[in-house]
Amino acid sequence: MTHKHGVVIFSGEIARRHCSHLACHSIVVVPAGHGLEVRLQVSDAIQAGPYFFLSYAHTPRHDANDRYDPDQWVEKLFTDLCRHVMVLSGLDHGSKPGFMDRELHSGSYWPDRLAKGLATCRVFVPLYSKRYFESEQCGKEWTAFSERILYHRARGWEKAETIIPAIWVPVPPEELPEVARSIQFNHAGLGPRYIEHGFYGIMKLRQYRSAYDMAVYNLARRIVEVGESTRLAPTAPPDYDSLRSAFDAFESSRAGGHRIKVTVVAPDIHNLPEGREPYHYGHTPQEWNPYRPEIGRPLAEHAVELIRNLGFRADVGSIDDHYDHLFGDDSPTSPGLILVDSWATVSEKYQEPLRRLDQGDKPWITVMVPINHSDAQTTEAEHRLQRHLGAILEHKLSEGHPVQRSVANDISTFDQFCKAVPEMVRTAIHHFLRRAPTYPPGGRASMERPRLQGPQSPYNGTDAEAQP
Repeated sequence: MTHKHGVVIFSGEIARRHCSHLACHSIVVVPAGHGLEVRLQVSDAIQAGPYFFLSYAHTPRHDANDRYDPDQWVEKLFTDLCRHVMVLSGLDHGSKPGFMDRELHSGSYWPDRLAKGLATCRVFVPLYSKRYFESEQCGKEWTAFSERILYHRARGWEKAETIIPAIWVPVPPEELPEVARSIQFNHAGLGPRYIEHGFYGIMKLRQYRSAYDMAVYNLARRIVEVGESTRLAPTAPPDYDSLRSAFDAFESSRAGGHRIKVTVVAPDIHNLPEGREPYHYGHTPQEWNPYRPEIGRPLAEHAVELIRNLGFRADVGSIDDHYDHLFGDDSPTSPGLILVDSWATVSEKYQEPLRRLDQGDKPWITVMVPINHSDAQTTEAEHRLQRHLGAILEHKLSEGHPVQRSVANDISTFDQFCKAVPEMVRTAIHHFLRRAPTYPPGGRASMERPRLQGPQSPYNGTDAEAQP
């Protein structure tokens, strides 16, 4: 830490220790009147991010010997969007209006420039098609950008609607994963032909050229409107191997349509243990926020968003709300995640139900114990709280493999919480699918002989194909 002209400058190492999710070289604190104004200085390399990131599914060549590039139409759309955004936003010469990846990558070959684009862009534009939601690569890009939104909201900033979808090939609403259904975007402003055919259809046929011009211009306007109204803080480029696809195989439609039940076991301000201050609590258990003041919203709300990023919906409630789910003798009806405040284990109100939960054989209900070591009261009482946790939840906290046990018991920061929730939810779903009853369709099984049909032309002979 150094002092210069009344300004306190923290080194990059100290800065990253206190805001590890941000990519920064230093944090500058500038005196301003009776208070302090905090300004985050981000490196030049991080600041120079693209205005928007176009996320799309690569289309494979139908014939390896055919030189036709099936993604050339996506590139044309990207180029036209860049030209409009450059003008509408007033970007300086040399600025990047957009980012588009023209190569196929996976695993450790995921390029750094793609990760940096996701970490620094203002707006994320997913190009909807059936192939898009089947792509692990696209699902990971969605997850990476969604985590930036989550951090933005966690810091108490306004809700960020910075995902602007575009239709490449129309997808029936019922076939959209949950994360896509939750995006509120009115496509009507882009025109009826666009809604009916998507960008691919109105680009390929010359008769829809005016419909394409209107749709791409209005999409660019919307990108700039959102980019100017909401500024997401840049983050450190994501690690591809640690990302999970937002569209992975555990989406709710494939798990029987069941939701994840998130149960919060924490006191409210009217039933606090003796000596416990009400700072981290609310009028209901669901309002518990152990990481306050770093995080401005209840912990359960962040869990819901993390679960939504996995493709699921979540129901949040207290022990009373989810009593049958937690203690019923019937077959499992949905996976569950329990968030336990360690202070609940010293409260007589929660000790008996937690012991009962520990004695039940329900591995599809996983338990997490977030603890904030910056909370002086919790740190002072840590040994007593750990003693009660070990006695009351001995079985649940020792379930599963060593990695799962570590994830459940070692959650001392909000960043660790964000990484742990997906792991614990996937564990719950795995056990749920193994234990849940199956309902095969009735009637006698049958198989018809396969039939061959001749190819059908997509054209009626009157449509002229456009050129990119």
